[in-house]
Amino acid sequence: MEASPLTQQARPETFQPKVVHLYEALFKDDVDIDGDKPEGFWRELFLLNPDRPTLQKILAQLGPDDLISLQSQTRQLFFRAVECLKKAGGDGSVAVLHALETLTTFFSTILPKKYTNPSSDIIAILAGLDQVDAVFTDFVGALDGIIRNGKSMEVRQRAVEVVLSIASGAYQTSLLTYFIQRDLFPAMMKFIQESDSPSRVLEPFMLLGLLANYNKFEFQNPYQLRLNDFVNEAAIQKIIRCVGYTCRSLRGQYIDILQDLPEGWSIANTLNMIGLGAIAPGAKTHQKPAYDPEVAKQMFARLPGEDAAVLLGTYDFSHANKLFCFNLVALSAEKGEEQPISSFLSLTSYLLQHAFLSTRATNYAHLSLMVFRLLIEDQLLCKRICSDESKVAVRLCRQRQPFLPAVRGERILATTVLDTMVDGINHNLRRRLDVSLYTLCVGIMLRIISYLSRSRTRLQYHWSELFRSLLSLIRFLTTYASDLKGLSHFDSLLDLVVNLLALSLSAGEAFLPSPAAYDDLFYKVVESGEVLIKFRDTYNLSSRPSNSISTLISVSTHYKTMLDSDSSKRNLTSTEVADVIKQGYETLSIQAKEGLDGWERYREADERTLLKKMARATVTDVQTIVQA
Repeated sequence: MEASPLTQQARPETFQPKVVHLYEALFKDDVDIDGDKPEGFWRELFLLNPDRPTLQKILAQLGPDDLISLQSQTRQLFFRAVECLKKAGGDGSVAVLHALETLTTFFSTILPKKYTNPSSDIIAILAGLDQVDAVFTDFVGALDGIIRNGKSMEVRQRAVEVVLSIASGAYQTSLLTYFIQRDLFPAMMKFIQESDSPSRVLEPFMLLGLLANYNKFEFQNPYQLRLNDFVNEAAIQKIIRCVGYTCRSLRGQYIDILQDLPEGWSIANTLNMIGLGAIAPGAKTHQKPAYDPEVAKQMFARLPGEDAAVLLGTYDFSHANKLFCFNLVALSAEKGEEQPISSFLSLTSYLLQHAFLSTRATNYAHLSLMVFRLLIEDQLLCKRICSDESKVAVRLCRQRQPFLPAVRGERILATTVLDTMVDGINHNLRRRLDVSLYTLCVGIMLRIISYLSRSRTRLQYHWSELFRSLLSLIRFLTTYASDLKGLSHFDSLLDLVVNLLALSLSAGEAFLPSPAAYDDLFYKVVESGEVLIKFRDTYNLSSRPSNSISTLISVSTHYKTMLDSDSSKRNLTSTEVADVIKQGYETLSIQAKEGLDGWERYREADERTLLKKMARATVTDVQTIVQA
């Protein structure tokens, strides 16, 4: 029998997907530099399902110099992908979807690399100086059309991801000017308005935050102007629901490490406490693992998750747009969900309790606090926040002691904001004090109390905890003065704390809910008399007219004189001290200086350094998201 002309090849150990073979063929360093791949190669590449992890791995192995030497191949890939997007437009074809996914992986891997000359090197890799304007103008135009009018939400989302990968990867280069020249704001807002879930809104809103912050202190950023003028309430509400949804998700990451919801009494809980949980009635709840405190601390230090990048856009919209601020405060909850402002405040409380663990967490806490400062400084919104119409249930963090009293059910929003500020003060005391964080927390308290005293609004709240926290802060500042005196803007914080207490003493009758609450404030100030004198002398506060330390000292001295005369024969009980305080009102004259309830309006230029730092932190988080 004649032998068959066919030969049997050895079976490969593993089968390699065809698209991986194409990637390897494209990025071989021994290919003809001047030779373009045939048309069939590109048609096949974009028709095949991308293997993004493999492409990412191939590109990750190439250093900046390797990519520059392979610029012929990288340019071909970019040019051909742009051609594919231009030809197909937003028709939702498989080739367009695959081209977009390939570009996202391509940009998210090559752009963040450390180049010697970032702008010129990246331009050389993508298009070359002579062609970059034409190619990028076509590219951005094609993306704009797909985001605006793509046939499916998936294709439009992929186009957003491409821009996000460029905005985060090339943030410190001139490449972003192409997205400044071609305004993508209308396209992104159209996508947001037509989105079918809060999760779809997240990426375009993050992108908006990055573009709106790009060199905004160096030139008039058009995206900032767009935020100022935007009045489409339906789109604003979708964004705010996305912010609420993301904040709940981020808070859930903290709760997964340590469940902190105070449990009410039940037979099941009692049986669990004594080791008889097996016979407890009712359904068995899934128990989260209990982590060792040191392990939990390390896990907390890695939080918040990368989706916290949404806070940058939230800040920018709040700063620029009154309608956004109103809806952030007033938008009601959807069925079965929390009100967005409740979720936002809840996350802020978790950020503040763990802010000391990392610079990143501290920066995001700053960003959230700046939003609340903006809301409180709007007097119409502050009125709403301090009234019954703002009542909402907020889950506040209880993962670190000391705990504030647990209050179940709905509360006036101002009370939960005050709780969050008190927690921020209590849980971030350290010798390298974060002065700006404390200035924000105390400043927000001052603005709320200033409004309450001017409007004579009595607020049911555990005021004793707030005053205890402020006096504890003074005690801390006095004890560690040698470490704190040289800190930047420290004098402003000293004045704020002193003036807030002085305002409370002089105007407490207007906003404290009862005479007992007012008495308690005086009791605490009298009790801290020696600390206040030491505080004044340590920081030489008497020589500075910007604070009212004399008011605090005079009140303390007035009562100390009375108490010394009453206690000449015996020690007084706390009840007898309280009686003396009530009697002392008749002879007490509080000489408070003018303008204690005044405050300076927020100026973004004052926070320029922090906001630039936050933009860079957000860029890093978005890079992680698009690389995932």
